[in-house]
Amino acid sequence: MAMDDKIFGITTLLYLFLCFAHILYFVLKKEKIILIIWATLWTALGLLTTGLILRWMESYKLGIGHVPLSNLYESLIFFVWSINLPLVILKKKLYHPAITCLVSVVALFLMGFASISPSIEKGIQPLVPALKSNWLHIHVITCFIAYGAFTISFVCSALYLTGYKWKTLPLKMLEEINYKSIIIGFPMLTSGIITGAVWAQYAWGSYWRWDPKETWSLVTWIVYALFLHVRQTRNWRGKTAAIISVAGFLTVMFNYFVVNFILTGLHSYAT
Repeated sequence: MAMDDKIFGITTLLYLFLCFAHILYFVLKKEKIILIIWATLWTALGLLTTGLILRWMESYKLGIGHVPLSNLYESLIFFVWSINLPLVILKKKLYHPAITCLVSVVALFLMGFASISPSIEKGIQPLVPALKSNWLHIHVITCFIAYGAFTISFVCSALYLTGYKWKTLPLKMLEEINYKSIIIGFPMLTSGIITGAVWAQYAWGSYWRWDPKETWSLVTWIVYALFLHVRQTRNWRGKTAAIISVAGFLTVMFNYFVVNFILTGLHSYAT
């Protein structure tokens, strides 16, 4: 097993530890556990970053150098990185253990799925011709920054909808984080779709072909555009906004998993 894969395996165990640490905190209410949780989140981010860099360097040693974003395994790892980064950067805003708990659960699911991904057995592979473009880096990175922000908004929306169970969790704060996360994610998703269209012109000679991945990316964009529109024009907030946010994240997950594994298209190489 390559060093980067070992690092990602350790990171998966850290997210599992985080889930148990949160349960322990909710039972014992010891503030020291919160400090351990945040130290573990920082450690996980550091390991993810190190693993991605090592995998990138290894690809150059193999003579096929490229950013580790070319298959499902690599994209899942980067997805988790894109979630963890804003979490630790915005620690003061996202300090509540209910938020870090749900984020840890999502991260554990993604890391666990990465560990059984068919592409992990293949190792680092040369890029297929369609991926040999600098637009790959911009397109994929902007999309996953958006996905990371949408994950944070989803977590806050889910907590908002069950807010009566979290007496110490201010609903107004959750609503504000939800909104600000989408404010960050929406332009990133827009950039991802635009750069993806440019990339499609380069790779397939057409900006848009209604490929399942393209179609569901557009559906996701429409849902979050609706969220921002009704908030500004009709001042829709509270449960309604939270429900739209959750619906948007479900389209992200559908696009990422169902489209990749069930619906065939031009992006099938991503598995």
